[in-house]
Amino acid sequence: MPTKGPQLLLTTSPFLKQREDTAFLMWQVNYSLVPVLLVAVWFFGIAALLLTSACIAGAALPEWFLGRKSERNTLRDGSGIITGALLALTLPPTTPLWMAFLGGVIAITLGKLIFGGIGSNIFNPALVGRAFLQAAFPAAMTTWMLPEPGASLPLHGRLLALPFLKPDVDVITTATPLASMKFDAASTPVADLLLGSTAGSLGETSTIVILLCGLYLAVRRVLNWRIPVSIFATVALLAAVMYAIDPSRFATPQFHLFSGGLMLGAVFMATDPVSSPITQRGCWIFGAGIGVLVIVIRVFGGLPEGVMYAILLMNAATPLINRTTQARIYGENRRRERSSP
Repeated sequence: MPTKGPQLLLTTSPFLKQREDTAFLMWQVNYSLVPVLLVAVWFFGIAALLLTSACIAGAALPEWFLGRKSERNTLRDGSGIITGALLALTLPPTTPLWMAFLGGVIAITLGKLIFGGIGSNIFNPALVGRAFLQAAFPAAMTTWMLPEPGASLPLHGRLLALPFLKPDVDVITTATPLASMKFDAASTPVADLLLGSTAGSLGETSTIVILLCGLYLAVRRVLNWRIPVSIFATVALLAAVMYAIDPSRFATPQFHLFSGGLMLGAVFMATDPVSSPITQRGCWIFGAGIGVLVIVIRVFGGLPEGVMYAILLMNAATPLINRTTQARIYGENRRRERSSP
């Protein structure tokens, strides 16, 4: 009796394949961002929800437009949503919606599509969009307000301002913990930093929630835990040394760890598998470099925060790190003898 199917099946390695594909990993990150976004909505009200929607729309529109005739629709893998959501978490809650939308467009086009799409980008796309907004609209990117937990904040004039027009109604601004420490030598209690009841971007709310989400991604093996661990260890070590030298001038290690966008950048942006090293030793070097740059910019630079620039600079160094940390091929002789003429 003839049997159905091939009698002999020949395939190539690998023979053991994981079910996790790119879309699965991207959506796992999206799911982990939901609690962080909900905390931002709790602290900043409907403004956080509108900013996130504007950033995601700006990121999704060019990706859909350029991929609508392609057989592989990259919009479905969720990477564009990640870019928009992360960009929103780096913005002040008073950012006009048109700026957020423009930042999403720049993040996808200049940070991702111009390099060839997903898997080919050199820099983290969300940080590319944030760097553009920082350079183009520095005043809007440095305007902060205190959160009001549980309050549905009204739509102030700055949020709904028309493009390139100054709103008639402004908001009451305040300084972030990093700015207060750098320019006024005023420290912020660690409890406020942990709970997120300080001025800052949407992602500078609750470091506890960000750490829990990062732990979830590490357990699911979506991110390489070596990168955030090396960042935290480097920042803590350098901050501890400086604090021991002059406590009146330098902040404590806890302050540097829990303030600003360090937690968000270390967990969700530095661990981008495309723009970070592929070797384990390279991940340690990559994270340590980010930690050093963060402390240098925060303490000795002109800006109170340096996480964005630190990650982008180390993204540029990733190809060199990969090349210098590759494992030796079995049987290869590292000493190449000069061939005789």
